Amino acid sequence: MSIKNTARLRRAKSTRAHIRNLGVPRLTVLRTGQHLYAQVFTADGSKVLAAASTTQADVKEGLKSGKNAEAAAKVGRAIAEKAKAAGVEKVAFDRSGYRFHGRIKALADAAREGGLQF
Repeated sequence: MSIKNTARLRRAKSTRAHIRNLGVPRLTVLRTGQHLYAQVFTADGSKVLAAASTTQADVKEGLKSGKNAEAAAKVGRAIAEKAKAAGVEKVAFDRSGYRFHGRIKALADAAREGGLQF
């Protein structure tokens, strides 16, 4: 594993330990070279309450690419809509050790606009 990825996973582990103590559902993000995935887990992490990604047909529709900030914003709006339908209003944002800029920031801003609080 590369040094950069090892450091990212270390940061993610630390963040998740802090979030676990909060006792609220967790909105987590996975960023790959081609796509972006978001899931809302229960507070203990045992069950997925909502999920959205750039691979889903309803999100992919009208996108030029699945790896830009526009796609991330669309995923953020979709995850907020699905989480609210599952009865989740407040979440803890788990950025999985990624820096809070670019696609991650676009997803977070769109989820906040969609009604999620974090």
